[in-house]
Amino acid sequence: MRILYFLLKYTVGYALFFFYPRRAFINEPRSRFGRTIYVSNHAASFMDPISIGAWTRPIVFFMTRSDVFTPLTKPILWACHMLPIYRQHDGVDTKGKNQEVFRKSSQILKNGRSLLIFGEGFTDDTFIRRLKPVKKGAVRMGFIALESINWSKKIHIAGMGINYSDPNKMRSDYLISYSDPICLNDFKKDYEENPTKTITELTRRVEKLMQDQITHIEDSKLTICHEQIMILTRKGMNSVAFDSKYKLKERWEYSRKLAKKINEFDTETDFFEGFKNNLNSYFDLLKRKGLHDDLLHASQSGELSSRVKRTKWKIILLTLPMLIGLIHFYIPYHLAKTFAEKKFKRKVFWGSIKVVAGMILMGIYNIPFIFLIYHFLFPIWIIAIAYYWLTPFFGLAAYLWFSAVKDLKKQKQVAQTDISNLLEERKHLLEMIHSHFTV
Repeated sequence: MRILYFLLKYTVGYALFFFYPRRAFINEPRSRFGRTIYVSNHAASFMDPISIGAWTRPIVFFMTRSDVFTPLTKPILWACHMLPIYRQHDGVDTKGKNQEVFRKSSQILKNGRSLLIFGEGFTDDTFIRRLKPVKKGAVRMGFIALESINWSKKIHIAGMGINYSDPNKMRSDYLISYSDPICLNDFKKDYEENPTKTITELTRRVEKLMQDQITHIEDSKLTICHEQIMILTRKGMNSVAFDSKYKLKERWEYSRKLAKKINEFDTETDFFEGFKNNLNSYFDLLKRKGLHDDLLHASQSGELSSRVKRTKWKIILLTLPMLIGLIHFYIPYHLAKTFAEKKFKRKVFWGSIKVVAGMILMGIYNIPFIFLIYHFLFPIWIIAIAYYWLTPFFGLAAYLWFSAVKDLKKQKQVAQTDISNLLEERKHLLEMIHSHFTV
């Protein structure tokens, strides 16, 4: 493990702890080492590799798009276990350039290390719960490595899925699921007889394994419908509307099963069109009124008044930590947010850039406080350094305080608004969901 990879694994992991407080890992490999090619979906651009590197047990080398390798970034990316992969639209001698990449990847596998490839090749501009067609490069790379070592060692390939409730929303959810690995050595005879056919068939098999690890909506136009149903049922992977009695794994399983139900549904029927239109009308009306279904559920279930009380107490208890958090984090947070949203037009980059830029800026900005604590409060270095590492909790308190203030305003709005028609429509939609989309 290269030193920068090691350092980032723990520093970025600490930063992500505040961003994704609820995490789960399904069928995660036990060993840090192994000759395995992991093929992952690419749901959230740069957030995918930094979260995998920070949180998953296997130590991997990432195959990364070549255009990010510049004379300035190349040494840094090398130290982060990244290798360039050249694509046809990059405008270079793809075949010649990738020969060197295949040689390096073969050496990595030979030495008992693993590779991670984002099999789709690109990320959607906005977060969508689906898997795009998987490219053949991962399987081809595995067979090239086997040929280079004369099939003397076992090399495996496995599908994996990264699942977010919302990759750009702080305090949302994160789950990774791994498939069982496939041993490529078992296909030696097939590969030697017809390499093209074998690579194609195995790629489709890996693609199916990857689909099983995520929520996969075949028609991207139906992802909104899927999300709306999850909000109303409060069982799925929505970042706001979920019942806390369900564990993250249960919510992930519900999300996947609901997607399969929608994929199998005859969407050309008059019923489905009418149902989808009713869903859109309901959520459009909520948006115009500045409301969220989560609050309507609280009102309908009689929990709204108790929620208002809890929110008020949260604001009171967090006020002092919030003020300390503002001192430590307002300026670097504002700079990181502004940088991400102005420099990157695609929102899919925002979450990861805010995490990394915020981690760097906040880390540097708060270094002087170590010396201030030591010289003016506690002349013990270990206390001053410990305070430095605990400051992110004050930043979290500030975030939760401002979120609670916004929530309280919306809660009072719901309490003071006549929402009887909305509640009736919500009840009607839930009846339709229970009748046709129960999983």
